[in-house]
Amino acid sequence: METKRNIVGRFAPSPSGRMHLGNLWSCLLAWLAARSAGGRMVLRLEDLDPDRCRPEYCDQILRDLEWLGLDWDGIPVYQSRRTEFYAEAFRELEGQGLIYPCFCTRAERLAASAPHRSDGSAVYDGGCGRLTAEERAELAKTRRPSWRVRVPEDTITYSDLLQGDYYGNLKRDCGDFILRRSDGVYAYQLAVVVDDGAMGVTQVVRGSDLLSSVPRQLWLQERLGLPHPEYGHLPLLLASDGRRLAKRDRDQELGQLQIQYTAPEIVGRLACAAKLIDRSEPITPRELLPLFSWEMLPKEDFSM
Repeated sequence: METKRNIVGRFAPSPSGRMHLGNLWSCLLAWLAARSAGGRMVLRLEDLDPDRCRPEYCDQILRDLEWLGLDWDGIPVYQSRRTEFYAEAFRELEGQGLIYPCFCTRAERLAASAPHRSDGSAVYDGGCGRLTAEERAELAKTRRPSWRVRVPEDTITYSDLLQGDYYGNLKRDCGDFILRRSDGVYAYQLAVVVDDGAMGVTQVVRGSDLLSSVPRQLWLQERLGLPHPEYGHLPLLLASDGRRLAKRDRDQELGQLQIQYTAPEIVGRLACAAKLIDRSEPITPRELLPLFSWEMLPKEDFSM
């Protein structure tokens, strides 16, 4: 099969529980998007958060992907083993004068912020970025800071493979965001940018809940001298009551689905939802390769 644009796609699940149908939806379509173009697929376990991620969940993800017939190239990458690379990128941004400590508690951040994003979440007002050196030194005596990156008043635009043109103003829509938590754990936005660059990822296919992350990630890529992947954001699968599927609620969890369905039956349900086949019937990921089309995919969230 001829490689189109030397595509390198990726799975990047978070091992914080058993995968649910929404995770499988993103994994399958990311795999089809890359493999149908003759591209490579890499696997990254985003296990940075020690409070939520466990080694046994990582192992389960590998078994589940193999059970579904979704393969990858090379060995899996574990973010928990890559802290030194995030630290290097952090220092580079610090050298550009973009990093400052934030001493705000969660309650203080919410009180000082306004809900600007479409999901109602608050945008930090940059208060700690205006502290004097003396004020920072005094606060550091009693509080361990998180670290934020100072963003400009820039509007970032890009064209999404599925959602079309999208833009976001860094200052207005996300504000100065956290790159390292107060416990020393590096944040998602920094880690994902560093890893996509290191792994040669050229195509990121994921849920539309991460659409608002793109301007931040494009901007960080520019600051760190990293190439820009293309992005495709999929509609979300919802629970019957309209909620987003969540691991903590065990919504449509694969362990339960395996009791009722075979792997080809699950893949068939997802393929039908993606409008790649006319009705839900057993099919393997490889049988779907010649059927994949961005033009066929739905754009709006839906329940199954």
